[in-house]
This record gives sequence, C-alpha cells and structure tokens, in this order.
Amino acid sequence: MLGVDTKFIATSLLLCATALLCGCFAIPVDTGFESEDRLYRQVVSQDRDLYAHIDPLFIDQEVKNLLDKQVSLEAPRTERVEQVQEILWSENFLNIQYSDDRTHTAMEAFYARAGNCLSVMNLYIAMARYVGIDAEFQTVRVQPSWDRRGDLLVLSDHINATGRISIRKRYVVDFTPEIALQQLTSNIVSDRYARALYFNNLGVEAQLENEFEQALDYYKNALFLEPELSPGWNNIGSVYRRLDQTELAEFSYMMAFKIDNNNASAINNLARLYRLQGDEQRAAQYEAAIQRFNDRNPYYHYIQGLRAHAAADLRAARRSLRRALRLKEVEPDFYLALAEVNQELGYSERASVLMATAQALVSSGGQIYRPSDQRLRVIDDSTILDRSTPGISILVN
Repeated sequence: MLGVDTKFIATSLLLCATALLCGCFAIPVDTGFESEDRLYRQVVSQDRDLYAHIDPLFIDQEVKNLLDKQVSLEAPRTERVEQVQEILWSENFLNIQYSDDRTHTAMEAFYARAGNCLSVMNLYIAMARYVGIDAEFQTVRVQPSWDRRGDLLVLSDHINATGRISIRKRYVVDFTPEIALQQLTSNIVSDRYARALYFNNLGVEAQLENEFEQALDYYKNALFLEPELSPGWNNIGSVYRRLDQTELAEFSYMMAFKIDNNNASAINNLARLYRLQGDEQRAAQYEAAIQRFNDRNPYYHYIQGLRAHAAADLRAARRSLRRALRLKEVEPDFYLALAEVNQELGYSERASVLMATAQALVSSGGQIYRPSDQRLRVIDDSTILDRSTPGISILVN
C-alpha cells in the first residue's frame, strides 16, 4: 500500500503490484519540473540488469514433467487452458493459496504452493507457454480508497494473465481474494514490464523490513528495466526521504508525476516533503490540487456515498452515488449501491431499474467481473461492452 509517506507502505501494493491512480484526466498542478541528468544518473546508476540470474518465469524439469503428464498438446487450446487451471488450483494438484507475505518467482510459488497474484501469474504464464498456450501479463486497476479526511490513501494495480484462444476469443486467468476493480481498465504489459514489477515488489518488501539499501537496489533495478515505471520512482523517492536525501526524493517524486500525471501518491508525497521543509505555500498548492482531482474522481464520490449510507444519511449517499455515476457510467458497483439507497428511500421502481442495469452491464461486458468469482473467463471480443452496446440503457436515478 503506498500512501503519502513510507509508513503507509503495506502489502496490498505487493501485487498485484503497482500504485497508480485512475482516471483519464491529469492532476491539476504545474510542477515546472524538468529532468536533470545528474540526478537521473544517481538514481538509475547501472548499465545492466544486476539480477540477470533471477528469472521469475523459469520452471524446472519437475514442473515440466507434471505438465507433460497432465496436459495433452493435442488438446484444443481452451481445454489446455482449463487443464493448467486445474493443476494450479485443484486440491488434487498444487492447490495454490493466496498469500501476500512476499513476491515469488514461478518456481518459488510452485514449491510454496502459495503467492500473491504476481507470483502466481509468473507460474501460470510459464506453465501455459510450455504447453503452447498464448499467455501475457495484464494489469487491471483496483478501486482506490481514501482515509476518513478524504485524502488519498491507497491505490494499487492487480495483475492477471490473458491470451488468444482464437481470432475472436481470448481468456483471462485471475487469482486473488475479493477485490473491487476499476472496470474496463485492463492493459497488456510486456514480460520486461512484469519483471520490473517483480523487483519493485521486492523493493517494497525490503522497505517494509527497514532494509533501505536493499530496497534501493531492487528499485534501481526495476527502473533500469522500465524507466517509465511511475510507482517505482515514487517508491524509491520514499526511501530517499527516509534516508534524508531530500534532493533525490523530490526528483524521484517529480519523475513519478511526470511519467503519470494521475499519480496522486507522488503529489501527496511532494506535499509532505515540502511541509517538512517548511515550504507551506507549495505544500498547500499540491494538497489543493489533490482535492480538485478527488472531486472529479468517480470512486471518490462512490466511497463518500458508501460512508454516508453507513451513517444512515440516505440523501447524502444518493447525491454522492449519482455523482459517481455521472463521472463513470459503466461501473456495476455504483448502480448496486445506488439501488440499495433508493430501495431504502422507498423508490422501489428506481431501485429495480438500477439493479437491472448493473446486471446487464455484467452480463454484456466480458471485462466486468470480480476476480474471486471467476478465475477463468473466456471472452468473445465481439461482445465487449461499450457505450452503444444494444440492450444497455445507462440511467442515473
């Protein structure tokens, strides 16, 4: 978990595995930042992968023998996908369990019979490719959460695997406990990017143990592999701040925001850094920008609506949830929450329409799901939801 300071880093970031903020709009702040080669070279100071001997996708002969015995290369691709799925999660085979203790390579996950979603996707993708299945890493953004004051606290990405079954069909394999995703935010990433996420995760884990020099080594390797890894820059900045290297901390946070101008964690960290330095004016400017950004974020209003509902303020809950839906119309969770509020207010007919809309979105959009509900999904690209999907009437009540 990555929030406004190092002390907020916790294992929910360890993904599953990056901290990004949703939305198609930028945080409204002009940092005036320009990268400086001198500082860049101090952070990304290597010219090679210092952990080339670690291959997160390596599988040994024991795994291959298991696959050779259980998966027929002559079977249709869909059947092979299901067979690998069975090997991973069936009680008769590996029975892999979720654990966020640390990030594993494929082989470590195999022997531990456990791992977080990045760990298990390392193992799944390696196994799938061995039996001739098209398999790639895919990130999906998780719904953000805020603290009680309304400041951004945590946001992470989830990672799963996807591949082509045919020209029109693909599959998605998922592994996680119950989490709420931002719908229609999936993005296929390269093996190199996933490798960078692996070392970013190791950096977070080392940082949680106060092993700051080791954390720096891992983060540096991640940024060498993927210089555009915004959360990697943000994370390494938090280490530099803990080590009182404020110039490098500021530079790293600025790089994180330059790469991803939705990265609210970086702006929060900059605001905190400026307050610690006594620059109250700049800190207030950045904090105000975050609040303006939150005001335009549908998930912020969704969370406000849930809190108002929990406090039995149904009118306030309804206002916030309607605002969330105006900002993002293809999010079933918003409709379900608003339906419940309308039902309690006595608007049964409106609640029924909202409930039906949520169900129609789920059934018509192959990317709309909760990971723990469906570990394996086959998606027909011709049915992927868009705003003009027949039979869907977007209605906010």
